[in-house]
Amino acid sequence: MNSTRHPRYAPHRFPAEVISHAAWLYFGFPLSLRMVEEMLAARGILVSHETVRQWALKFGQNFANQIRRRLPVPCNK
Repeated sequence: MNSTRHPRYAPHRFPAEVISHAAWLYFGFPLSLRMVEEMLAARGILVSHETVRQWALKFGQNFANQIRRRLPVPCNK
């Protein structure tokens, strides 16, 4: 079975879903890198907190922008 990979995630060992989930956890909730590492380990995915940090630096701005866009806008009511 030959799966196609997004070119942005191609040089990485883990699939795009794992990287996206780790970045989403880190930027979406007030979690530390080690807490994200532990949450992934509970699901059977063994990564170091340093790997999560590198993913956050590389892919994090995109996730942070998406989260900010979804925040409710204050109104004058």
